[in-house]
Amino acid sequence: MLDALHLSIKTGARVYGMNFGSVGFLMNEFREDGLTERLARAERARIHPLRAFGEDIHCKPFEALAINEVSLLRETRQTAKIKITIDGTSRMSELQADGVLVATPAGSTAYNLSAHGPILPLDSTVLALTPISAFRPRRWRGALLPRNARVGFEIVEPSLRPVSAVADNQEFREVARVDVVEAHDVTLTMLFDPGRDLAERILVEQFEN
Repeated sequence: MLDALHLSIKTGARVYGMNFGSVGFLMNEFREDGLTERLARAERARIHPLRAFGEDIHCKPFEALAINEVSLLRETRQTAKIKITIDGTSRMSELQADGVLVATPAGSTAYNLSAHGPILPLDSTVLALTPISAFRPRRWRGALLPRNARVGFEIVEPSLRPVSAVADNQEFREVARVDVVEAHDVTLTMLFDPGRDLAERILVEQFEN
């Protein structure tokens, strides 16, 4: 589904997914009958992806879009050490953890939820900043940020403690710094059967075990 959504960025096509697997949060129920009618009645959900850009320890730049989340992950047994800035202001001089991620409302029920981050309603105006197995500060649970915030990550000791950046299905190794912003200039449209729209499913997810 993420691959199809990424392709739709170039074409502008609306995406209607059907679940052939076990989770499929962004999917509709699989049924072959009445597909044309279902598409005609489908409700639309418009979302904006995240844009991640930065450079690795060799000063090589990179850029990618992420519909669910941008994750920074330790590459070795060494704990990652990451400095976090918001809109250019230092907010945490050193997070020691397996990693950290920024999630969109649409992606808040994916990796973000597994890392004990908050579920965000689709029409919320915030992003989730969530640590992954934080060691120091031990009690830090993350933060909710305005959707127009610029989140900066600077890797401390990047050669000794290498970190990769993952934007959905794209991975960049040995990063030195990464900035993440919402891509307001990119809009994706997903289609859902009536009663199965994304906002409703996010609401339901918060009451399920």
